[in-house]
Amino acid sequence: MKEDQIKKVVRQKYGELAKTERSCCDAASCCGLPETVSKKIGYTDDELRAVPEGANLGLGCGNPVAIASLKEGETVLDLGSGAGFDCFLAANKVGKTGKVIGVDMTPEMIEKARHNAEKGNYENAEFRLGEIENLPAADNSVDVVISNCVINLSPDKKRVFTETFRVLKPGGRFMISDIVLTRELPSAVKESVEAYVGCVAGAIKKEEYLQAIRQAGFLEVQTVDETPFPAEDIGNDPTAKEIIKKSGLRRDEIEGLASSILSIQVCGIKSKATA
Repeated sequence: MKEDQIKKVVRQKYGELAKTERSCCDAASCCGLPETVSKKIGYTDDELRAVPEGANLGLGCGNPVAIASLKEGETVLDLGSGAGFDCFLAANKVGKTGKVIGVDMTPEMIEKARHNAEKGNYENAEFRLGEIENLPAADNSVDVVISNCVINLSPDKKRVFTETFRVLKPGGRFMISDIVLTRELPSAVKESVEAYVGCVAGAIKKEEYLQAIRQAGFLEVQTVDETPFPAEDIGNDPTAKEIIKKSGLRRDEIEGLASSILSIQVCGIKSKATA
């Protein structure tokens, strides 16, 4: 798919999710209620109770807030903020003296996140409509960038990391949860719309992903955690079923891909000497 087509499909599908308030089955989680999915990928009961109802759509593949070491008074930017789940958790950590900025390219998600912020009285959280390849934020303006299973959807990941570097203050850091691969996917899967929206087809190889981060200028880039997609979840995942149906691949071939799909958590810093 071409870049414009990818963005159109992603915007449409996630716009629908914002309206239906159901979870999206992706490569790192089995299908189920948002709370079930979120617990499986690392969120606690306290965190789930700490955000406005409707903020958690079960779209993530990890918990970047838990390992971002957020401090009171910091400014945080969330790439692909959705309905605001991670933003509200971050807002609770940075407090009234801090600020959280959510960026999402889907108008329906921005509208929903703003409604949730108003409902939860989050005066330290704001949501901006924009693309993560062209962030609506000033140079050297944020302390921390977080993102949860979103960069894999971008057709220009190098640009995303360059933009992340630009908006971070010298000494700033990022913590990202995302989907990567250990080997290339079959063309039938790479060209699948369902696989792309499900965070599989847009993923790239792990080393390519990490190299793009380093090339953007980041230091101390490291994988904090990685978890392979559990093969047993294939049969319960509607996204996988749709891929099998349309790709012509046998079920055992699809299951064989599971070991090559990883949910990772990556961190890095911007040099303090960077102007």
